[in-house]
Amino acid sequence: MLLAADVGNTNVVFALIEGREIKSRWRIATDPRRTGDEYAVCLLQLAEFQGFDKSDITQVIIGSVVPRAIHNLTVLSEKYLGITPLIAGQDGAQWGFELDIEQPSSLGADRALNTLAAHTKYDGDLILVDFGTATTFDVIDFNGAYKGGIIAPGINLSLDALVGNTAKLPRIAIEKPANDSVIGRNTESQMLIGVFWGYVALIEGLIARMKKEIGRPARVVATGGLAILFDEHTDLFDAVDADLTLEGLAILAERAA
Repeated sequence: MLLAADVGNTNVVFALIEGREIKSRWRIATDPRRTGDEYAVCLLQLAEFQGFDKSDITQVIIGSVVPRAIHNLTVLSEKYLGITPLIAGQDGAQWGFELDIEQPSSLGADRALNTLAAHTKYDGDLILVDFGTATTFDVIDFNGAYKGGIIAPGINLSLDALVGNTAKLPRIAIEKPANDSVIGRNTESQMLIGVFWGYVALIEGLIARMKKEIGRPARVVATGGLAILFDEHTDLFDAVDADLTLEGLAILAERAA
């Protein structure tokens, strides 16, 4: 099986993948100071709890937006699994599509992996919305080329900044407000309206502008942890695909095998 590591700014997602099927996954907080030995303790114990053995792993691939984490995960792979890992976007795991932007090397691995997986699964022009630490909007043309995008503050990041820089505003959970009114009657409801419907308005506005600039019909695909929440209460997305990044890693690993 393939061990895929998707390293984000907030979490590392480890997944065991057979073919394109995700057999299991585990989430660990991202910490650039975490050593390869520490990753090994966490990962191998979690795998054992679910009935997997390290001998089941025959290939490893790492996709990371945190450069410092790559070395430590490489130590994990080589020391504890005896496998030299593939690094997404490098050497034997090049992207394989055109990066039609001014600084191709600056594109995050997660966005490139989403591009690869989305073009494999969906036809035509695409707008990808990924809800992570930042919320990103990416445009892929009908040939699979990455054309550019938008980076906006993530909804949790925005809420943390609001609560952390005010004396009296409480921390609230991100959820749909109790009703459709946008005139809140107390502090918590006013915050929730601002966070939820304000973010919906941001997404709707940016997608509308992107579609106008593309000038052709474009399918909107959402991924990331909060995509399901917004999809349940809006008509923003044509598809929600929670595993795009992991699927992109699986595709790269298949090509390199």
